[in-house]
Parts: sequence; structure tokens; C-alpha cells
Amino acid sequence: MHAYRSHTCAALNKGHVGQEVRLSGWVHRVRDHGGVLFIDLRDHYGITQVLCDGDSAAFAALEKVRSEWVVRIDGRVKARDASLVNARIPTGEIEVYVSAVEVLGPADELPLPVFGELDYPEETRLTYRFLDLRRDTMHANMMLRSNVVRWLRNRMWDQGFTEFQTPIITASSPEGARDFLVPSRLHPGKFYALPQAPQQFKQLIMVAGFDRYFQIAPCFRDEDPRADRSPTDFYQLDVEMSFVEQEDIFAAVQPVIQGLFEHFGQGRKVHADWPRIAYRDSLLWYGSDKPDLRNPIRMQVVSDHFRDSGFAIFANLLKNEGTEIRAIPAPKGGSRKFADRMNAFAQKEGLPGMGYIFWREAEDGSGIEAAGPLAKNIGPERTEAIRQQLGLGLGDAAFFLGGKPEAFEAVAGRARNEIGNELGLTEKDSFRFAWIVDFPLYEKTDEGKIDFSHNPFSMPQGGMAALQGDPLQVLGYQYDLSCNGYEVISGAIRNHKPEIMYKAFELAGYPNSEVDSRFGGMVKAFRYGAPPHGGCAAGIDRLVMLLADTTNIREVIMFPMNQRAEDLLMGAPSEPTLQQMRELNLRTVPKDS
Repeated sequence: MHAYRSHTCAALNKGHVGQEVRLSGWVHRVRDHGGVLFIDLRDHYGITQVLCDGDSAAFAALEKVRSEWVVRIDGRVKARDASLVNARIPTGEIEVYVSAVEVLGPADELPLPVFGELDYPEETRLTYRFLDLRRDTMHANMMLRSNVVRWLRNRMWDQGFTEFQTPIITASSPEGARDFLVPSRLHPGKFYALPQAPQQFKQLIMVAGFDRYFQIAPCFRDEDPRADRSPTDFYQLDVEMSFVEQEDIFAAVQPVIQGLFEHFGQGRKVHADWPRIAYRDSLLWYGSDKPDLRNPIRMQVVSDHFRDSGFAIFANLLKNEGTEIRAIPAPKGGSRKFADRMNAFAQKEGLPGMGYIFWREAEDGSGIEAAGPLAKNIGPERTEAIRQQLGLGLGDAAFFLGGKPEAFEAVAGRARNEIGNELGLTEKDSFRFAWIVDFPLYEKTDEGKIDFSHNPFSMPQGGMAALQGDPLQVLGYQYDLSCNGYEVISGAIRNHKPEIMYKAFELAGYPNSEVDSRFGGMVKAFRYGAPPHGGCAAGIDRLVMLLADTTNIREVIMFPMNQRAEDLLMGAPSEPTLQQMRELNLRTVPKDS
């Protein structure tokens, strides 16, 4: 017999009854039933119940084992009584009567339990990640992630894509986040960068004459952490194609992502209708460029109904250039109690509150009447016009925010989500996708300068002619895919013409010399016959997060950093030795206190 096991802890069934077997694994749970020990033995594959009584020579040794000890047991497979069958596990019809046991690895007192899925502080979980990963949910999440990666890789090959690997040590490139820099020992004072994405290399692969590239690529960005984003590194399904337009990318991607969610969605509905929504419309309707379309609420501009009205706050606000009033419809939210709850939400968001109107039965029985402070101030004609515009009726409500859109859109979007959830309007157990298109190529920074708002390598819509006017009006062939309120894909048709690239960077404040300095390899390549090309990248971590039905991306990453970008298990970041610093010709400067 094998030194450690004849079977895994998920392999035994009634067909093995009477056989002598050997199992190895972790002690998941111990139950002492008065002279009879029952132990759930766990390995990577599953759980088998083993038992031992005082007649067994192994009883004394088995009495000493505790949770998470690693043991090897020998024994005979027995059928469970029909009343004791556990249908929830594959081995639930049998148990193993122990004849011998060997402790392979005892465990100290546990800093967090593995059995029971108890909620423990994340700092403890990350410090003892090897224990945390033994828990059923975490083990399932990691297996889901592995299977997703394998499925994506197979599907991409099946669709005619070829996998290539790109460098991990490269040059710094502006991708919208900070680089992780790597000092060069051989070239003192110079630094490599870990790639934020394989952007330039995958474009060079297209110039080199390959087509339909993909890679499960590691990416490195020094970013501030969020629940749905890693602060250091992540993996993405990276894709690039030659001789394509935007619609060709969409047609190639949808079957892959749709199929992925259908395969791993555990029965949740995956909507096949993926609308195209302009970036500007997405912000207007949903307050976000990654809208959750499970929520049917769509916001609207209602400025005209408040202009020169009796509600002085909004009327005066609209006298300022660039301001508007937006309404958030709330079907079936027509009660003062609900309005008070939403006002409390707005105050948590830092607002004094939200204006509201709700529609109820008129006291004189004449039909619907508008109620609330706003209704009294603007009168019945204006409130009725608002109701008609929003398509609302008896028992419905609307909430209002005003000012410059960029100042309140994000709050309005969160209020829309809150209203949808509170009123039960948001669809459950489903996935809804949308392509967000027509992103502006440029934005104005807080310092008033023009800079790229998205990927700097994107082709402007209209080519060179579009770059002759106001940069803030230029749209790019850029697109994101949103799912249930998360961005899961970002991509673009690339700018493959040097003269257009120089002009695009010039408008963002980069002279030709700097473009040559920072992107010389790509500019050079574009002078030697570059095909039109485009692509995208899907965040593996975020896809798995959605499929695992969690909102914390660290739940689907094997060894993640904490919120402060620290690896609590391995002790990173750590201080280098003096010898390492000398070899790199570096020294640290104390930070001012």
C-alpha cells in the first residue's frame, strides 16, 4: 500500500465496503460520543468520516489528536446505517473504522478556526492565510478561480486566439496609475518598471504580423486599495486583434464572457442583451460609467420644471452656468417614511438631504395629488409635468439633486442603487452586461491642464481632424464592459498612426521628444507597416469575485495584500539589507516627520 494513502477523502463509496484503505489528511472535526470517537478527515478533495472505539488498538493515539493535525489512518470501510447517511457529501454512505493511526504533523493552538466558517478579522486571516485557505468557502473560491482561468484559456484557443507571453521587467509607461519601479544593478541610477499591462508589447505583436493574441497576464499597479481592486498586482485576460473595428472586438468577446458566466454562474440568469451606452448617457442615467442594469431606474434631467419656480434653492442654482437638476424616479416609494430613510442616506453621504415629491390619493377623491415640501413650492402644474415626464403614478416618488453634474453624479448614482435595493426593484440572481462606449479622450485636471482621461494609445474618433478643435470634445474608440455595477473589461481601438499619436500626446502636454523617449519602440514600429488593431483586457480577479458572489476581491486571491498594501504573512514590504542597497547604488532618505 502507498505510504500515505490508497484513496483520497472524497473517493470512497458503498462499492468499497469491506476493503482495507489508507487515508491521509487534516482533522476537520472531532466528536467524542462516550467511548466512540468520530473524526471528519479532510483533504483537498473532500471529507470522510472515520470512527474508532475502545476495542481498536488506535483508540489511545486517536484520542490525542486535535483539529488541523495531519494524520494518516488505516482502516476498513463500513456502510453507514440508512438513518445516518449524509447525502451532502460524496462519501456520506460510508465510514472507515480505524485500525491504526500515525500523526504526520501536529498543530499548535489555532489562531482562527477552520471548521465552522466563523467571521474573523481580516488582519488575522491574512496573517495566517494558509489556515484561512483551508476553510470551505476559501478553498472553493480558489478552485473556482483556477477553473475559470483554465476555461478562459481553452475557450480562447478554441476561438482561434494564440497565447504569447510578454516581459515582466520593462520600461515605465503612463497607464493611469503609478508604476512599481525596479532599480538596475548593472545600470546605476536607472530603473525598470513592472508592467501595468502588456499594452505596448501586445500592440507590437500585432505589428510583428501575428493576430488574435491572448495572455493570462500579471499586471502591477501601485494603487490605493479598494474592496474590488488589489493595491499591487492582478491578473487579466489580455486580448489584441488586427484588422478590426470596435464591433469586431465586441463580437469576439461576448461569447467568451457570456459562456463563462453561464458555465460558472450556478444557475443565475445571464442576460444575452448587451446594450451599447454612451459614456455621457451612462453618467446621466445611472450616475456611473459602470452601471448596474439589474436596477431599472434611469435618472432624467428635469431642470426646466424648476427654472423660475417657487423653490428658490433650485431656481437660483439654475442661474449658474453648467448646472442642472436631475430626478431619480422611485416607483412604489411614495411614502414619507421612505423619503425620510432616503434623506438619512443622503446625510450619510455628506449632503443636507434630497428634495422629494411623492404622489398619493387626493384627499377630496379627485385623483392623484403631489405631496412633500417641493410640491408645495413649485405647484401642481409643475409637479404633474414632472410626473408625466418620469412616467410615475399613484404610490410613486421622485428624488432630486442639483448643481454641476460632476459634483453630484456619483452621489446620485449611489442613491439610485440604494433606492433600487430598498424598494426591491433590483433584480436578484442575475448578471446584466453593458458596453460603455464613446469615452472622452481627454479631461481637465484639477490644475486646469488637459490630460488623457483613459488609455493614451486609443484612436480618436475622426482621426487627425478631430484633434484640431477643442480637446475636451474629442471622443476615443474606447470601451468598457460593465457587469452588475463593476467594470470587468476595458479596451480600445489603437492609435497606430505616428502623426496622429504625436498630435494626441501634444494636446496632453507631451512634446514629440518625450513621446520618442518614452514610447520609442512602438513609434518606431508604427513607421514600418502597422495594421489597424484593437483589443481589451478582462480582470480575472473581478470576474471571479462576481462569480463567487462576494464584494471583496481579497476573497478570490490566494495571497492578497491588505488594505495598506502589506503582505502580513510574508512580511512585505521589508527593509533591504545594506549589501543589497550598495549593489544597487541606492540609499534611503529619512522621511520628514
